[in-house]
Amino acid sequence: MREWLNELSREDKRTIGRDIAKVQYGWPIGLPLCRPLSAGLWEVRASLPSRREARIFFGFHDGMLIALHAMIKKAQKTPAEELTVARQRFKELQAWPGKTRT
Repeated sequence: MREWLNELSREDKRTIGRDIAKVQYGWPIGLPLCRPLSAGLWEVRASLPSRREARIFFGFHDGMLIALHAMIKKAQKTPAEELTVARQRFKELQAWPGKTRT
């Protein structure tokens, strides 16, 4: 995910950071900023200054918000392969020692 962030403009990075912080420190938070997906997976919906939409998929592990995957939306529907990556990473995260909470 770090490589993905490094490709964005400074303003876009700043917006994504602020939106993630709003979710992290304002939890629980709902639409329009945050939306549940399934099985403990959530998305941050960031509207970027570059007039694009970003989605940051995350879950909670041991009480911490963990960003799992991110993408720039190019279509109305989120591509299945993007969700598959996020779900697989979340599954791997849940296999780590510790307790998962939402």
